[in-house]
Amino acid sequence: MAKSAAIVKPPKKALKKRLWDQRYLFLLMLPALIWVIIICYAPMTGLYMAFTNYRPSQNGYWYDLLNAPFVGFEWFEYFFQNDFKMIMRNTLATSLLTLLFSFPAPILTAVFLNEVKNMRVKKFVQTASYLPYFISWVIASNIFLTFLSGGGVVNNLLMGLHIIDEPVLFFQNGKYFWWIIAFANTWKGMGYNAIIYLAAISGIDQEQYEAAEVDGANRVQKIWHITLPAIRGTICIMLILAVGGILTTGFEQQLLMGNNAILNYSDVLDTYSYRYGLAKGMYSYGTAVGMFKSVVSFILVMCANKITAKLNDTALF
Repeated sequence: MAKSAAIVKPPKKALKKRLWDQRYLFLLMLPALIWVIIICYAPMTGLYMAFTNYRPSQNGYWYDLLNAPFVGFEWFEYFFQNDFKMIMRNTLATSLLTLLFSFPAPILTAVFLNEVKNMRVKKFVQTASYLPYFISWVIASNIFLTFLSGGGVVNNLLMGLHIIDEPVLFFQNGKYFWWIIAFANTWKGMGYNAIIYLAAISGIDQEQYEAAEVDGANRVQKIWHITLPAIRGTICIMLILAVGGILTTGFEQQLLMGNNAILNYSDVLDTYSYRYGLAKGMYSYGTAVGMFKSVVSFILVMCANKITAKLNDTALF
């Protein structure tokens, strides 16, 4: 028997040679690279502000930043010693409730839409579920404020069904606020996120469904044994991103639907950083709070990615 010829790999080109061969591609990429550096990375130099006692003056931003007194981790310590527990409680409570509802909702929506055979009904449901995503939070917040007001639809319905005797002041009672935000986030993002899962479902080989039908599988069995396992990778990636953004509960919705009466429940990391950093002029403190959130979010993404990679061999990077 003749020996199989050994596969000879072509020699790898030097880095300079490869860069020169692909110079036109790098030239096409250059405008986007410049844009990313200017818009995304250049402002990150302001993170140094979190370690100084920054005070703006007429000398210019760079002069004030470079000459600001260095205070180390004093602003972080101030945050941990004062409002840390309350802000983290509000942030995590809102995020976890949002994750509880908003993560499975688009998966279920996509699976159910995939099972709908009537195209008119399917298009109507798709449009109705996608539409809230394109509504600004200014309008969406006013919808919730109107519906949940003392004379709103929800209170009138509850009193009409004799569930309550007098209107419930939803936006005057902090214990309702976390649930309202979680429901609002789910309602607004459910349809748009369902597009991702629908795209994943559309890539499933239809012969698997045909084979399952021949074996006598019903719709529920086909969903459980074919559809969901096939989109498991997409679900894992979306879960990693959701866990990474667990401290980013939103800004506009809390700012627009919250008020001073429930500030102890509505104030989260983003609104807290805004109130102190911009509204009260404590720029270094606001930067420190924002930096804390970014660092923790990065750690959460890395941990979620590592755990998911070990459990399902699916990772974001």
